[in-house]
Amino acid sequence: MTERNVGGTRLAYEDPDFTRSDDARPLRIIAEYLDPLRRFRRAGIHDTIVFFGSARLAPDGPLGRYYEEARELARLITNWSKNLSSHLHRYVVCSGGGGGIMEAANRGASDAGGRTIGLNIRLPQEQKPNPYISHQLNFEFHYFFMRKLWFAYLARALVVFPGGFGTLDELMEILTLAQTRKLASPIPVLLYGSAYWREIINFEALVRHGMIERTDLDLMCFADTPDSALDLLRARLAPGAIETTPGMNRDWSEISNSASAASNGPGDPAVSS
Repeated sequence: MTERNVGGTRLAYEDPDFTRSDDARPLRIIAEYLDPLRRFRRAGIHDTIVFFGSARLAPDGPLGRYYEEARELARLITNWSKNLSSHLHRYVVCSGGGGGIMEAANRGASDAGGRTIGLNIRLPQEQKPNPYISHQLNFEFHYFFMRKLWFAYLARALVVFPGGFGTLDELMEILTLAQTRKLASPIPVLLYGSAYWREIINFEALVRHGMIERTDLDLMCFADTPDSALDLLRARLAPGAIETTPGMNRDWSEISNSASAASNGPGDPAVSS
């Protein structure tokens, strides 16, 4: 007789009526933290460069050049990162897992023979993971906020291609975390396609009206070619000394105090606790 059948009942965590209930929501939330944590550790992923951009952008459509340029930039980043001296996987290209710019980023990293991450979200429209994501790094999320945590937690840089509401949401969230110093370490934000971004967002008007400080504009930079984007990223991404996979079981003050020792414990989080 198995443990499950003792007394004619099943264990609570094996009861689908319970695990799918409102009462078990905290368990489902923590599962979307613990499962990626375990899989990233097993894969030896140290940190990422996150690509954001429109899922609607196709290579043969309006603004289609950005698809090819995102693909090329991801390929260049992956070639660079593969040549770094590290026993872990550094600066792995990560996307939201869907089509458009997300597909282009994963595709470019795959072109270079590197690992690449997709953090897909389950939506009513059924966003499907693109075929270029590394199999073991293809994640599916139900909760937007847990997906956003994993975008920010491993990120060492953010590359934002033209996009709509979702892209703007993701961009502004990272900029707000940086502005309010809620990031444990700086995350360079590179806006790709300066003409698009300066038309969509009047950053100077925000300064003029006193909504942000002029120094807040230093939180981002602009690029218009894959080569110049790579140069900007490399200038801001000196490989760190800490050679550990991700973990969250220590708070940031403890980690920062021990970072110089390059301990074998959990790594340095991008989002401070």
